Amino acid sequence: MSKSGHPAIMVGDFTMAHGMRFAPHVHPVHQLSWATEGTVSISTGAGAWVLPSTRALWIPAGVEHAVDVSGPAVFRAVHIDRSPHGWSAPTVVAVTSLLRELAAYLTDPALRGDARRRAEAVLLDVLRPVSAATLEVPMPADERALAVARAILADPSDARGLAAWGREAGASGRTLARAFTAETGLSFGRWRTNARLRAALFLLAAHTPVSVVSRRVGYGTPSAFIAAFRAALGVSPGAYFGGAPE
Repeated sequence: MSKSGHPAIMVGDFTMAHGMRFAPHVHPVHQLSWATEGTVSISTGAGAWVLPSTRALWIPAGVEHAVDVSGPAVFRAVHIDRSPHGWSAPTVVAVTSLLRELAAYLTDPALRGDARRRAEAVLLDVLRPVSAATLEVPMPADERALAVARAILADPSDARGLAAWGREAGASGRTLARAFTAETGLSFGRWRTNARLRAALFLLAAHTPVSVVSRRVGYGTPSAFIAAFRAALGVSPGAYFGGAPE
């Protein structure tokens, strides 16, 4: 228990329907968040993370963040009144079976006193950071580039280059390239890769086979998709969803 007599760790689950989001907001305490079912995307000023049930994000107190889903999900928020590791920036944490069970155990309102303090201490002790890159997909402001971005998000498998997109959008390929770089901070190629991989993460979380995912997000072969996934996120799809580094 905290000095105020309230639990040091509070656990809450939120059922989120397709397309639902929590708009940017802050908490006065730290938060550890992940999806117990489905996949959630959490964005902060430091970047955006797509989190399956095997990875959580530590969000320090006072850090503004938003939560999005692209399909049904159950979002778990663990509010914690102290940072045992001194993490001052968003940090990805492996959701082990022990962490999962401890969080579920702490949802019991009848759990009090020494038993609760022991469980809280163990939960904090088992938090282990894992390497995880962000997948930022910021939207350009230029109306023509924005139309292209929205079309790619709707169909990540569309392989048209900037010249072809320019003919549809009413701008040269060079103009679109400048707009993406200036307004998103990413080249068009990197932006499209991030958009494809973000879409892939949601599909993989739904247990879609890699062979199907690679085709749906625009890769000619599963091996090409796995190589792109590893280059961007540091591990293979299997390792990412297994919750542990290779």
